[in-house]
Amino acid sequence: MKKLIALACVAFLCCCSSPPDPSDYLRTDGQKIIDGAGNEIFLRTVGLGNWLLPEGYMWKFGKDGDRPRKIEKLISDMIGDDKAELFWQQFRQNYITESDIARIKELGFNGVRPAMNWRLFMDEKSGALKKEGFRLIDNLVEWCKIHQVYIILDMHAAPGGQTGANIDDSENDFPELFDNEENQERFVRLWVEIAKRYRNEPIIIAYGLINEPLPDKFAQFNEQLEPLYKRVIQAIREIDPHHMISLEGAHWSTDFTVFGPPFDTNTIYQFHKYWTLADTRSIQPYLDFRAQHNVPIYLGESGENNLSWYWLAYQLYEDYDIGWLFWPWKKMDTKNTPYSIVKPEGWDAIADYSRGGEKPSAQQAEVILQQFLDNIRLENCIYFEDVVNAFFRRVPARIEAENYGHLGEGNSYEIQDISQNAQYYRINEPVPIIKIAGDEGRSRRDNSEYAVVLKAKEGLNYEINTTIDRVMKIMIKVKAKSDRPYVFMALDQKPVQLSQNYSREQWFYNASPPMTVTRGRHDLKIMVDRGEVIIDWIEMR
Repeated sequence: MKKLIALACVAFLCCCSSPPDPSDYLRTDGQKIIDGAGNEIFLRTVGLGNWLLPEGYMWKFGKDGDRPRKIEKLISDMIGDDKAELFWQQFRQNYITESDIARIKELGFNGVRPAMNWRLFMDEKSGALKKEGFRLIDNLVEWCKIHQVYIILDMHAAPGGQTGANIDDSENDFPELFDNEENQERFVRLWVEIAKRYRNEPIIIAYGLINEPLPDKFAQFNEQLEPLYKRVIQAIREIDPHHMISLEGAHWSTDFTVFGPPFDTNTIYQFHKYWTLADTRSIQPYLDFRAQHNVPIYLGESGENNLSWYWLAYQLYEDYDIGWLFWPWKKMDTKNTPYSIVKPEGWDAIADYSRGGEKPSAQQAEVILQQFLDNIRLENCIYFEDVVNAFFRRVPARIEAENYGHLGEGNSYEIQDISQNAQYYRINEPVPIIKIAGDEGRSRRDNSEYAVVLKAKEGLNYEINTTIDRVMKIMIKVKAKSDRPYVFMALDQKPVQLSQNYSREQWFYNASPPMTVTRGRHDLKIMVDRGEVIIDWIEMR
């Protein structure tokens, strides 16, 4: 027996790797993130929402199911506690698997940001550590090491809640993290335990301490945010000197005025952006912060919009060298995420119950929920190539004409009169943009109602990408605004042959002959040589 124990100990020691070299970790270098060889790493990441912190809107639920604790109660009420416990085990086992991580890598992302609920890692009543959350992150770490996908750990729900809203699983709709010392003690202790467990995992590149803290209605706590960050970082650094720390501003991670000068030498500052116009002015405060303090900034969440906005927004981030995240990877019955979960037959009965409707029978609920558990597996979800293409600016795609680049006069556009800005859409730039009536052949998913007016010696530039060599046609939707206008296009400065049969009365769909577009990045330029035209979109198929 002693010999067997000794052999087991030797085998164990042989399997244990030594701590990584500090150069194995990504780190900050001025405004950049670099690897051990000094190479810049640009983050193109995706959010693993709903997996470790279910959000009611991704389940099509109402007020009685708008956050994890309420969704848990709904499930238990319908099928009983024992079956509910099994349901959640299978949900977390199926929702994100190694197949998801492999596909994320294949599509061109290089990182994931799992949204974590503290209650998976710590008992809410006693504060004792729990195994489930750590086991799930352990699995994620192993998958990401296999496929070389970075991880940013995101505390989406902190003890007591940091937002006072459903997204942090708040119990009393109040940010009790900031008015309860016990919650803060738990918060610090949890991050210490996370650091202890993962300090030797360079595939985890950053600890995201709190997600979207303190909306404006709780701004009375803003002065506590940075001191709490300092307290947590000090505790982490006693254990883990190597991992980057990601800090988010107040008011849904949009307000950086809560920050003083940087106090940690390996910190990135994270902001989020939803639904607002994607132009330079909208991100100027973060650009100014980066320049003033010489630190990296990271767009930690953006999404939940249409294809046109995705194309414009993610071009904006890359034009300004800002790493980004698309939120979320998948959700139910949608067309604006990479993957959509097929809504189970009968799901509306459960959704109605979350809005105060009649409770389904236990037998009915079990059948529906089992189908749901099957449907959330990646192989049973629906893939939307056009969504992924929009934020990577890949073809095949339709490019709305108003979604040219963000690098300004001479780079992204050439306009004769720069004294007046557009009336609609990109109102801080001089490219004339008009509204057009009806959808006239456009996709409902794009939901764009704008077109660009160009005249002689004016033009626009677009970035396009492809992952393979393709034979494609380029088509533009054009209407004449003067007699006999002349429009030309160029791909990587090579002319694209177009017809010139434009009319003032109707749109003309002008298609090029087939051409080979090679793998990689390309510059597409559209110019007017004579007259004046209205351009709605450019399509490459």
